[in-house]
Amino acid sequence: MFKFSERQIELIYKKIGENVKKHRKEKNISQLELSHLIGHKSVSIISCGEIYHKKQHFNIIHLLQIAKALDVDVCKFFEGVDEIVKNIKS
Repeated sequence: MFKFSERQIELIYKKIGENVKKHRKEKNISQLELSHLIGHKSVSIISCGEIYHKKQHFNIIHLLQIAKALDVDVCKFFEGVDEIVKNIKS
C-alpha cells in the first residue's frame, strides 16, 4: 500500500494554496472578498488555506466554491501537483 509522507502532503496542499492565490490575484479579488463569495465571514479560511497555515487547507468543496467564484476550472488549482507526485518514490 502506498502512503504519502507528512512532508509530501504538505507540499501538495501548499501547491494547491499557491494556485488558488495566483488565480485570486489575477482576478483582483482580496482574500476577504473571496471568503465572502464562498459564504464565510472570516478571511482565515482563505488566508490559512493559501499558505497551509497550521495544517489548514482547502477541502474539495472549498475548491469547487472558489473555482465558481473566480470563474476558473477547478483543475487549475491542481497544476504542478502531478510533478510533486511524480517525484515521490514508491
